[in-house]
Amino acid sequence: MQTSYNGLPLPTGGEPIQYADGKFTIPDHPIIPFIEGDGTGRDIWRASQRVFDAAVEKAYGGKRSVKWFEVYAGEKAFREFKTWLPDETLNAARDLRVSIKGPLTTPVGGGIRSLNVALRQILDLYSCVRPVKYYAGVPSPVKHPEKLDVVIFRENTEDVYAGIEFRQGTPEVEKLIKFLNDDMLKGSKKKIRTDSGVGIKPISITGTKRLVRRAIEYALEYGRKSVTLVHKGNIQKFTEGAFREWGYELAVEEFRDKVVTERESWILGNVEANHSITVEENAALIEPGLEFGNEDFRKELYAEVKHVLDTIGKSHGNGQWKKKVLINDRIADSIFQQVIIRPEEYSILACPNLNGDYISDACAAQVGGLGIAPGANIGDGYAVFEATHGTAPKYADKDVINPGSVILSGVMMFEFLGWKEAARLIESSMEKTIQQKYVTYDFERQMQGATKVKTSEFATRMIENM
Repeated sequence: MQTSYNGLPLPTGGEPIQYADGKFTIPDHPIIPFIEGDGTGRDIWRASQRVFDAAVEKAYGGKRSVKWFEVYAGEKAFREFKTWLPDETLNAARDLRVSIKGPLTTPVGGGIRSLNVALRQILDLYSCVRPVKYYAGVPSPVKHPEKLDVVIFRENTEDVYAGIEFRQGTPEVEKLIKFLNDDMLKGSKKKIRTDSGVGIKPISITGTKRLVRRAIEYALEYGRKSVTLVHKGNIQKFTEGAFREWGYELAVEEFRDKVVTERESWILGNVEANHSITVEENAALIEPGLEFGNEDFRKELYAEVKHVLDTIGKSHGNGQWKKKVLINDRIADSIFQQVIIRPEEYSILACPNLNGDYISDACAAQVGGLGIAPGANIGDGYAVFEATHGTAPKYADKDVINPGSVILSGVMMFEFLGWKEAARLIESSMEKTIQQKYVTYDFERQMQGATKVKTSEFATRMIENM
């Protein structure tokens, strides 16, 4: 390990977080790199760090502390080192394991298309975790925002975000379209228009299963009732449809005694409702219109019912399945209405990259918006916690922006470290401050009788409320 990064020495009195055999070892005084972020990130980070330090001090009375270490990315890095993402910053994130960051700008003029995506891909932070829940007092556009309490697990490294694209009119796209039309689509009615740009959408077994595994492990650790696979498999059968299939495979292969699929629950429930039900009658109940299917289809369904009863009838029957984590799936467009009209039915959503991007922001809009939406990018051995909103440069250095996204990302970080007392202090003090209607302008304009305060003043009140 280096003793300095980007020309700055590591802070004294701290130790690096260790990782071995799939587990993190957290010292009492961990060195944690931070990227303050661009634009409003500067104001937000100053406020957030004060809150973090106050919570740790109050929770542990000096027995624990964070040794913060600044690393550079974005505009500050470019001004200092003429690169948007210095190698030394990446080295620090690797060596020190757990980091936190504010919002970063997207570089203009080529090179890295997104610093956030670059960090995720370089460190293989394959799981984007976005908890979305309501804090009392937060203004919301829906009648019952408190019913929404979900954690979204978004695959972070593939799908359209793999960045495999070919611009319309280039020799590369002309070659690709010709290959697809003349070879892969030969003899079919499908053709790609020759004036198209083309993007490639990879979804792999590896990427899918490790994401779904992490989602199920989280459900088991935190007592969550279900994991829903979100996909557009009715249209994209071999990518998003495969995500669904591989997700179910992983659940059954690795967590058989702890999970039940939705179809299995129907089969088991039918037996509990009618102990004398036949396999054929059970199949007809879980597949309406079965009589219109061909013989092969009916035999396949009968075999499915029999297999479920033979393999998990004893372990999951007689109501035992109700205590298991339910694994189900929903079509991507349907889930957008589901989280509005029936939010209480969903607990964890496991999504391919693009679906996860959309649904994260749609859920956040119900409980206060991106201003207080936290996020984490987690891989095997590394984690980066981050603001989920943009840099809002026109508000930079004005001390007016809601710091909630970074503050709640810090809550996630402390939970990840096992410092749950500090996490709860921060969370409860934020909720109390909002209930006191002592809020930044984004909330104040939506709350009758609220007091508009600066970013720094919001942090000060939070600390007082601890």
